[in-house]
Amino acid sequence: MYLSKENKKNLFKKHGKSESDTGSAEGQIALFTARINHLTEHLKNNRKDFNTERSLVMMVGKRKSLLNYLKNKDITRYREIIKNLNLRK
Repeated sequence: MYLSKENKKNLFKKHGKSESDTGSAEGQIALFTARINHLTEHLKNNRKDFNTERSLVMMVGKRKSLLNYLKNKDITRYREIIKNLNLRK
């Protein structure tokens, strides 16, 4: 698989509170971003893969709802995760 257990632990350790804290909003947003980037590269080569395209759109929606939650809950954490993941241009 493209995202191994070690990669996920490092992702949660870097963006979450700890490597075992998989439920934090920052960790979930970072995981969705990694998966979205992977699927985007896949779709560049396979543009007629409509199931993957639908999954990508659903993941972007989930990430957006998590970002909206974080923005309403704590704006400083929101700004920090946006800066760390380079989500806004």
